Amino acid sequence: MQVSVETGEGLERILTIKVPAETVESEVNNRLNSLKSSVRIDGFRPGKVPLKVIKQKYSGTILQEVAGELMQSTFREALTQENLSPAGDPKIQAQDLTLGKVMEYTATFEVYPELTLTPVTDLELETIDASVEDADVDNMIEVLRKQKMDWAEVDRASADEDRMSIDFVGTVDGEEFEGGSANDMPMVLGAGQMIPGFEDKLRGLKASEEITFKVPFPDDYAAEELAGKEAEFAVTVKKVEEPKLPEIDEEFAKAFGVENGDADKLKVEIKANMERELERRVRTLLKESVMDSLIKANPMDVPSAIVAQEAEALKQQTEAQSPGSNLPIDSFMNDAKRRVQLGMVLAEVAKIATLDVNAESVKAKVEEMAKDYDDPDEFISYYLGNKELLRGIETLVMEDAVVSWVADQAKVTSKSSSFDDVMNPDGK
Repeated sequence: MQVSVETGEGLERILTIKVPAETVESEVNNRLNSLKSSVRIDGFRPGKVPLKVIKQKYSGTILQEVAGELMQSTFREALTQENLSPAGDPKIQAQDLTLGKVMEYTATFEVYPELTLTPVTDLELETIDASVEDADVDNMIEVLRKQKMDWAEVDRASADEDRMSIDFVGTVDGEEFEGGSANDMPMVLGAGQMIPGFEDKLRGLKASEEITFKVPFPDDYAAEELAGKEAEFAVTVKKVEEPKLPEIDEEFAKAFGVENGDADKLKVEIKANMERELERRVRTLLKESVMDSLIKANPMDVPSAIVAQEAEALKQQTEAQSPGSNLPIDSFMNDAKRRVQLGMVLAEVAKIATLDVNAESVKAKVEEMAKDYDDPDEFISYYLGNKELLRGIETLVMEDAVVSWVADQAKVTSKSSSFDDVMNPDGK
């Protein structure tokens, strides 16, 4: 067998493999001879069919069969001989196949890149230093109070944070438009529920008052037929209500799971939950920083076949979560390429650092995740009994191990921040 290797574009490799004619012919003849005892052909007794006749009838089929099997076996041998590792299935192209001649074919495929990572000691990372302060707990309690908020009808002019119930009819160029009318629609002033300018016209109105006004739709409004156009709205205020927040008392504490109704205990539990969420968010930000740094420091070509597989997996995952989304495969390619590249880099880092995943660390991760559920024991039992889910957990555990190892080796600077800035970076 003769083998030659050609380097194509990027990671592409082209193997040209030549199998001696004698090898092919010998195998074909062996199989033809083996047919003599079993083949049935009209005009001949069983086992007495001349080899010449068998060759005439079956040599073409046998040659194709032998060629296919030889291509598989010689391709594997050639990979071993040339120390190549294909990323995906090869594209096989055979030359003219004739018995008695050398069997020649090419196998085109991509290989995995040879990785030489930038030393992690050269990476620069940023960690967040933040804590949960009493003011943060007070703010969270206000959020919880608003979750339990009631509304009380008032006989006064409306103001921000009041809830108004309104009837309205909207027109553009004198014609009503789809979605432009409603009855008894609740609307909280200042919440930005309506198009800009709409709520401003209602501020200060009382129940039973009516108003007609004009406001333009934004130029980037989702309904293109309305974008940028001026609309006229006729509005009747049906009701004005003000928010009534609950007291922080025994009933309030019980509503959030404190069985004895101790409000001070509620604050302690809230702070503990906030600290847990903050710690998790800080770890996530560090993980993102490590991943981004590894990607940036180690640019590489990645096998297009693997990227295509990953993109298809992302597409299927998206369609399962959002049926009917039907996004084109191209929209997943960038994310797929990053995931493939990151997977290769993480695997190489794990190899360099001799990191491994054991059953104890996987179980610990599952137990950590279970804390967010009402029945942690049921969650743990479900995950530990599902091999597919456990494989996902193993990946997370390995990623966490890589992040910790890289963070220990890299140049790390600490940035002071607040709970709110860490948890709500967009101010929402």
